[in-house]
Order: sequence, then C-alpha cells, then structure tokens
Amino acid sequence: MTKALPNPALLPDAAPDNWVDRFAPMTLRPWLKLGRFDRPAGIWLLLLPGWQGLALAGAMDHNLPDVWLMVLFAAGSALMRAAGCAYNDIVDRDFDAKVARTAARPIPSGQISVKQAWGFVLACLLISFLILISLPPLAIGLGIGSLVLVAAYPFMKRITWWPQAWLGLTFNWGALMGFAAAIGGLQVPALLLYASGVFWTLGYDTIYAVQDLEDDALAGVKSSARRLGKAAPKAVLAFYLIAFALAVACAVVAGLGPLCLVPLGLFGLHLVWQARALTLEDPALALRLFRANREAGLLLFAALSLGLWHPG
Repeated sequence: MTKALPNPALLPDAAPDNWVDRFAPMTLRPWLKLGRFDRPAGIWLLLLPGWQGLALAGAMDHNLPDVWLMVLFAAGSALMRAAGCAYNDIVDRDFDAKVARTAARPIPSGQISVKQAWGFVLACLLISFLILISLPPLAIGLGIGSLVLVAAYPFMKRITWWPQAWLGLTFNWGALMGFAAAIGGLQVPALLLYASGVFWTLGYDTIYAVQDLEDDALAGVKSSARRLGKAAPKAVLAFYLIAFALAVACAVVAGLGPLCLVPLGLFGLHLVWQARALTLEDPALALRLFRANREAGLLLFAALSLGLWHPG
C-alpha cells in the first residue's frame, strides 16, 4: 500500500508554494522531491561556482562567459544535485527519520524505496555523463574526479564535526571545471576562486545547519553549527571574510578590470550582513539567510563577468 504524500508544511526548507506542490502531477512529486527540485536554492549553489569559473576564464580572455557552456553547466548541475541528494537520502535514511525537517522526505516516509532511489541516482548520473563528455578532456577528468567527493560527503557527518567543509570542497568543484571547460587548463586565479568558494560554502552551510541543532544532537549528527555552538555567528563572519579576501585575490591575480569592484564589494557586504543577522534562536531566519546566498553568488558572478573591461 502506497503511503499518502506528506503535507508540504512538514518540509520547512521547501517553500509552501513551491512549483512541485502547485503544478506537478501527484505521481511525479515524490521523484521531484527526491531530487530536491522543489528547493532550487541548492541547484543555484552548485551551479554558481561553475558559472563563476566560466566568467573568470572569459574575463581573462576579454570575453563574456560562453553561453552554451553556461547552459550545459546549468543542466549538469541540476542533474548532479538531484543525484547527490538522492544518494545522500539513501545513506542517511535512518538519520532522516529522526529529524523533524527531513522525516517526510520520500525515502524515510516510504514513498520511494531504496532500490527505486538507486535507479533515480543512476539515471541522473548517466545523463550528466553524456553532458560531461561534450567538454574538453581536463574538464571531463575533473568531473569524474568529483564523484569521490560526492560519494564521501554523506559519511562526513558521522566522522567529523566539519562536514560543511567537505561540502565546500564538493560544491565548488564546478569553479575548476568551468575554468577548465572554457580554456582547457587551470591557472592560479581559478584555484583562488575555488578556495574562496570553499569558505563561502563553509559559512552558508553552517547557517543552514543552525536549523537542525536540536534534532542533530538527538540523532547524533555532527555539524559545524553544533561544534561552534554560540560562536557560530562569529565563525561564519570569519569564514565569509576569508572567502571575500580570496575572491579579491582572484580578481587581482587575474588582472580584472575596475568594473568588477562594485559587485565584488556588494558581494562582501552581503556576506557580512548574513553573518551579522544570524542568531541561533531563529531557525527560520537561518533558512532565509541560507537562501540569500543565491544573490551573493550572482554578485560574484557579475563581478567576474564585468572584469573583462579595462579602461581605454
């Protein structure tokens, strides 16, 4: 007997008016939710480093980012994020059943079996691979190498207090891939952009983990938010300042033009605002601040794109 679909209100990290619950056929909703298509913030956060890498490579060659590559990275990011979320849910199904925010997800709620979820993961990976092999050789190699980071991530919360740092290594791999896809190689500015992204993710995923502090403690799930405790807001500020400093270093080493300065400054101010607004007593605010990182990432993308113009 198939279980009834859970009330979307039980999934506070999905907007109650998300497009899946409003428009998708009932039979497709569990699959779309398994891939988190009802929560596009994660797609943006996986996609934006890739677009930033494309923008950086383009600006260094005095060009705008390649539009076709942006389309390919958008499709690949959506599929890989879906595969990663489903894989994470397979591994974490027992933990998820004990956490209020995740108990109604398709696997712990019984809407999709583990075997079916594996089929979903493989289908997403296959389509992603077809996109990947259209890229230059180094980008293909980097894409295949990212699977090691993806596969290890769900286990990090069992063995370290810093799974958010591992997520940073994983989610920002696209910055290297984007740069390599555009010019066929890697340079120091791309490495600085990647390092900036790692600290950016460490900050915003610590904010995200604030939502689950009590449930994670009960379930025995480790996180940077639990490890830092009351110091989390100050730590997030420190992570963000490092991310901003590395982004500035990237722009300087890449020799970007002065038009990048305004959006780059706004990127830094946006991060400081998030850290100053964060409080452990307001999980709903933490979710809003986490989602605001789409705008932060777009500001950095704009800065890198505008860096192609030089005076005279």
